[in-house]
Amino acid sequence: MAPKTKKAALADMLENLSKSDFDKFCSHLLDRREEPRVRRRQVEGKNFLQIADVLVSTFTEAGAVKVAVELLGCANCGLKPIQSFSLFLFLAARPSAGATGVDTTSDDQHFVDKYKLQLTDRVSHMDPILDRLLDRGVLQREAYDTIRALPTSQKKMRELYCGCLKAGTASKDVFYQILLENEKFLIDDLNTKH
Repeated sequence: MAPKTKKAALADMLENLSKSDFDKFCSHLLDRREEPRVRRRQVEGKNFLQIADVLVSTFTEAGAVKVAVELLGCANCGLKPIQSFSLFLFLAARPSAGATGVDTTSDDQHFVDKYKLQLTDRVSHMDPILDRLLDRGVLQREAYDTIRALPTSQKKMRELYCGCLKAGTASKDVFYQILLENEKFLIDDLNTKH
């Protein structure tokens, strides 16, 4: 039997949600603040197959998996829908590589996630990083202005983790590359010590 595609796994997961959980999932999908955003007309009145199509066409297959897991958590659907089908296996088995071909994952965790605390504490030059995130389309102008106004580098990093870095692997890969350009010694230190 051929393995399921991520789209098929998403459709299965959505089909297995209760009506209430499916409605909450769709509501949270519409309420996402991060780009790309889903329009109401793409979701209203749609069934689980159509929502799976929307997820994959909006976020790509890899991004759709991450967004779906995030939305299941926000909708308080619990882990059962994730564990009940092969989406969980896709998450565990999914390789990820940075834009330069450098492996940015370790133990199935992206570098940016693995070192979240250390990066939050130790990244010191946030303004050039924010400028590059805006320039490369990871941050939108409104989010950029909000984060830039925060008083400390730590608060700026926390806001990045709550916003654009939740969008998926692509945004984390860009952020990692920007960190390599702006905080090379910190990244080298984290790579060698841990």
